[in-house]
Amino acid sequence: MQADAANNTIVYFENQFVPIGEAKVGILTHALHYGTGVFEGIRGYWEPAGNELYLVRPVEHYQRWKANGALLRLHLPLSAPELAQLTAELCRRNGYRTNVYVRPLAYKSAQRIGVAPDDRDAFAIIVVPYGDYLDSRNGLRAGVSSWRRIEDNAIPGRGKICGAYVNSALAGDEARRNGYDEAIFLTEDGHVAEGASCNLFIVRHGALITPPPTDNILEGITRAAVMELARRELHLETQERSIDRSELYVADEVFFTGTAVEVAPIIEVDRRPVGAGAIGPVTAELRRLYFEATRGRLPAYRRWLLPVYHPARMDKAA
Repeated sequence: MQADAANNTIVYFENQFVPIGEAKVGILTHALHYGTGVFEGIRGYWEPAGNELYLVRPVEHYQRWKANGALLRLHLPLSAPELAQLTAELCRRNGYRTNVYVRPLAYKSAQRIGVAPDDRDAFAIIVVPYGDYLDSRNGLRAGVSSWRRIEDNAIPGRGKICGAYVNSALAGDEARRNGYDEAIFLTEDGHVAEGASCNLFIVRHGALITPPPTDNILEGITRAAVMELARRELHLETQERSIDRSELYVADEVFFTGTAVEVAPIIEVDRRPVGAGAIGPVTAELRRLYFEATRGRLPAYRRWLLPVYHPARMDKAA
């Protein structure tokens, strides 16, 4: 996002729409010091043919955000549908006619030193123009990180808790310094968990496989969407089971999923080619289906979408 665009961006902060330059928190904010916040990520895709911006599964994202906030006893006063409508209004106020990324953030807002949180909570929603998180057109090269995935009894990975993402930052930095596009986490017992910022699937012997929530993954909304697409469109059920590290090396296909990464093929793990070292057919088809569905081009999946500029389309999208 360019500096001028950033200065003109309208955000939702302290219960009102304000320019982003006026949305400031104090240096003693509890969440800044102790990571006591939860965030979400929501994609919006501009479809020129219909002159429409579609927010992808915003109600589901906000339901997860509210549930994750409860882990930290963060109170979010609005319902998930109300938050989705608020986000659509934010997009309209900014006049976005491009792909966007929505960042809701709820946090402990007390201005003081001391780890123990209190009941002073706040939230904000920011929408910015957004392109590709990773350039995966030709496939990604991933590396298994030396950093292990945090355990649920330490900091719940399913919670999108701000402080937990130091784990991802360390792994992602290591991966890029080692020449990879993205990191892959293992759990403490050595099973594959997920990428530093995304879920992971493998295809092996014709089966689609992904780690279960008990392997400390984020219960991804894009993950669930891909599982539905695989079942309904490819007649391929997904096995949720633990994956050994060595299975990454013998898999026919491997790919990431996530709001930011979308469906991202992996063609190499730890400098070993995945399958033939090229994007596999299952991954390619799931990526195509996800792209079409999130642009409103597949009628069966319009219920995933909230149109921003033509609200009357909501009935058809529901």
